[in-house]
Amino acid sequence: MVRNSVKYVSWKDRKQLCSDLKKIYTSSTEQQAQEQLKTFAEKWDEKYPTIRRMWRRHWEYVIPFFDYPYEIRRVIYTTNAIESLNRSLRKVIKTKDAFPNDASIRKIFYLVFANISKKWTMSIRIWKAALSQFAVRFKGRFPI
Repeated sequence: MVRNSVKYVSWKDRKQLCSDLKKIYTSSTEQQAQEQLKTFAEKWDEKYPTIRRMWRRHWEYVIPFFDYPYEIRRVIYTTNAIESLNRSLRKVIKTKDAFPNDASIRKIFYLVFANISKKWTMSIRIWKAALSQFAVRFKGRFPI
């Protein structure tokens, strides 16, 4: 949502606007987030009305995140690793015109994953806190 919101913003307003958006998605509860969205709208609607409308239109997809504690939400927000993986897969696939069979695709993906995993040296900063929250939240489904 933040990335899509920033598409409509001039460069000089981007930092302040992102700071105000952060107050929405880091809120503790849905009610607090709605209040922050209202405050955001009061400040930015005159200049960028499409952003508030977009958040309102997609609000039903945003509110399930508020059911989770902060540590789990931080892990959910982290999409850089996923985007990096997708970019690496696309980079390899786009140079190929066709694959003779499914096995050839699996072999290429295996090699891509093997090469990419060499770069994965750092874990997510708050992973240990998120792990403990996962263990509490998903008893029986999460090995301790």
